[in-house]
Amino acid sequence: MSSDPKAAPRRRYLPLLALSLAGAAAVGAWLYWPRSAEVTNSQGGPGGGKGRPVPVVAQPVSTGDLQVHLSGTGTVTPRNTVTIRTRVDGQLMRVTFQEGQMVKEGDLLAEIDPRPSQVQLLQAQGALARDQALLENARVDLERYRTLYQQDSGSKQQWDTQKSLVGQYEGAVKSDQAQIEVAKLQLTYSRITAPFSGRLGLRQVDPGNVIHATDVAGLVVINQMQPILVVFTLPEDNLTAILRQVRSGERIPVDVYDRNQTTKLASGALVTLDNQIDPTTGTIRLKAEFANEDGALFPNQFVNVRLLIDSLHDATLVPTAAIQRGVQGTYAYVVGADQTVSVRPVKLGPTEGEVAAVTDGLKPGELVVVDGTDKLRDGAKVDLGSRGGATAGQAKGPASGQAADAPPGQGTAPERRHRRSPP
Repeated sequence: MSSDPKAAPRRRYLPLLALSLAGAAAVGAWLYWPRSAEVTNSQGGPGGGKGRPVPVVAQPVSTGDLQVHLSGTGTVTPRNTVTIRTRVDGQLMRVTFQEGQMVKEGDLLAEIDPRPSQVQLLQAQGALARDQALLENARVDLERYRTLYQQDSGSKQQWDTQKSLVGQYEGAVKSDQAQIEVAKLQLTYSRITAPFSGRLGLRQVDPGNVIHATDVAGLVVINQMQPILVVFTLPEDNLTAILRQVRSGERIPVDVYDRNQTTKLASGALVTLDNQIDPTTGTIRLKAEFANEDGALFPNQFVNVRLLIDSLHDATLVPTAAIQRGVQGTYAYVVGADQTVSVRPVKLGPTEGEVAAVTDGLKPGELVVVDGTDKLRDGAKVDLGSRGGATAGQAKGPASGQAADAPPGQGTAPERRHRRSPP
């Protein structure tokens, strides 16, 4: 039987190799086990459990007044707009306005050549003088024929004919007087004035051109901008609340903001609403009036509109970021005195900007979590200090006037409303 001389040393080292591997495995298990157990104990399970507190930000529930607004989009519309046209044909002699100028009612804008109207006036005045002389002579003859007829020296037919002639001259005199008034009116029309105070647009005709009353473009467009109107739309679902405010007879405030919803442009009041709902969009048109003394509103300008529809007094207010939504409805995490949170179902009222009114479920002074709700569970401990969270003694609730002054689109807090059931 033959044997390999290299196989004996190889078999001799196998037990030593196995012993070394077993020892390395034991050392690794000893090092890993205490650390993993420590991590598990420190975390306290998913969501913090009863171990390490979850850092959150909390604010107290407060009471105050809340103004409820309806938001929509609208267009600035002049209260009155007129295309200035001539009412007589003639040559445009002079333009007295500057493009874009603010004018007052009665200011002279342009002059048409008055000479044709002046000639017509002279002709009418001459015809009146002639017919008045003929009328006076006919009246004298009528008196003479009447006397002769009474003395049986003249015929009745001659007297009647003279009476008819007097009537003809009286009619001619009235016609001449009317022609004089027409000529004077034409002279008045040769001076074009502003029908109301407003802002002028761009000039359409230069001096020297012959213009006609039938010209479509006219001379210039004038828009009344003080006061000015805004026409906007709101969903038909709000019609009942709007009508309730309108029928109360009280002034309904309306604010307008720029396109970016960052700058408040003007404050005014609701004037009226349309008499029908647009069936294609399901909206109703409303009209508000603004003094526009600073000229911030310009015709055809796009604006965002906020209509004050209601005011709540002594309402229970919470930040909108504290409101969570799940399958079972709306709820909030309330911080207890032992620094643990509990899930509290709430019923919401109107919401305005970063503030919401709560009709049931919360009491003034209670702390609600507004940030850090992602990892919270019912009964979890929280840390109000590590993330700048408020405590019951130092936190301040939402101011009552904050929601009323917040522009539309800017008062929406980063609400963390998760579509999940409260644990």
